[in-house]
Amino acid sequence: MTMHVVEVSRVTPSPNSFNSLKIPLTFFDLPWLVFNPVTRVFFYRLAESTHEHFHSFILPNLKLSLSHVLPAYLPLCGHITWEPNEPKPSIVVSQNAAVSLTIAESDADFSLLSSYEQRPASELHNLLPELPVSDDSATASSLQITLFPEKGFSIGVSAHHAVLDGKTSTMFIKAWAYLSKQHLEENGAVFFSLPETLTPSLNRSLIKDPTGLGEEMIKIVRSLKQDNTNASTSLTPIPALASGGDDVVFATLVLSRGDVERLRERVKNESNPSHLLHLSTFVISYAYVWTCLVKARGGNAERLVTFLFVADFRERLDPPLPATYFGNCMFPAGSYNSKTAGDFAGEGGFVTAVEILSGLVKGLSSRKMETVAEEFKISFDCLAVTSQFGSLAGSTRLGVYESDFGWGRPVKVDVVSIEGNTISMAERRDESGGIELGLCMKKADLDIVRTLFHNGLQ
Repeated sequence: MTMHVVEVSRVTPSPNSFNSLKIPLTFFDLPWLVFNPVTRVFFYRLAESTHEHFHSFILPNLKLSLSHVLPAYLPLCGHITWEPNEPKPSIVVSQNAAVSLTIAESDADFSLLSSYEQRPASELHNLLPELPVSDDSATASSLQITLFPEKGFSIGVSAHHAVLDGKTSTMFIKAWAYLSKQHLEENGAVFFSLPETLTPSLNRSLIKDPTGLGEEMIKIVRSLKQDNTNASTSLTPIPALASGGDDVVFATLVLSRGDVERLRERVKNESNPSHLLHLSTFVISYAYVWTCLVKARGGNAERLVTFLFVADFRERLDPPLPATYFGNCMFPAGSYNSKTAGDFAGEGGFVTAVEILSGLVKGLSSRKMETVAEEFKISFDCLAVTSQFGSLAGSTRLGVYESDFGWGRPVKVDVVSIEGNTISMAERRDESGGIELGLCMKKADLDIVRTLFHNGLQ
């Protein structure tokens, strides 16, 4: 695979009529300071994607619509900074702020990279832009558009999780796509306006913190970074685990609507009838793939395991936040070292996972906001001691395949910032009620998971 970087440019908001902006991070944002960037790739197939057509027509439209969507999404142009005299970090957007946009061309196999089959992790990572982070400053976001001549193009997104969650990130891509398509359909007429559903709310005063959750989160972040002085203002994330080398691959497993329904019936037949279970597609699919991961790992059946998810809390706050709130608003919920591998790898393991997830989902409505810091701390503590830590990126509710820039919906969307026991989840592109589950691990391990996954559906 040969990757050629054509240019790296700065795209500024247009019109650029704002003064500098400073947005404090909330207690929902702060725990994500310790994580590395969240990355995602959108693949678009084109009927005509010659070098000339792409650079003279498609790329200018993408750049123009990006510049016009940025005024609504100004934090994406900024940096996280933490002044020594400030109690917590803020997103700072200066008057000359911009988003870094890399333009590249690749001779890689577009059909393979945008497929559901096993794909080299290194080749997907090549489609993503750098996101500079240092002790003093962390870039909010950066973008990369890669042309595959005669095939299509990809849009790679790298974003700092302390700036936004998956819901906000997907809303931004949809808004950019909306303006791009609008510009094409109006034959170039400059008429850029976003519908209310794609216009973010930047009002941080909506999130109240009367009990000092922000201070608790700061202490947790500093302890994770092993800062015994409790005074560090470093923005450097915790080092990522080594990626395992050339044999690490991505693959996307699929559950059809029919698969989900058959798994749901299996639970009804095998679970205690007195248990009123929450059998959503999310619960069924996460429970199923988690049991496959535990079985594939093998080892001591008595080893303790942990798995969790984070839930969008916008609608659950009192009063609720707007659906378009820009930032993070997620609450973790998990089974923390309370079960062994044998509980999930055995005969009733799938039903056990469903029962746990059902209870966690049903319990979300009674969660008190005051416990969010404690919940994050428990999950972070488990990460260091559990034998297997399962987590989830994405959701079935984000609508990632709805981002049409004017040349059709994406043929594939991948969360690239996953590895090991982290699963990405999205709605199935071509079937309502179906699920896509992304995995990234060593090929030999992934082969075992895929075999268990497919055999379990027979």
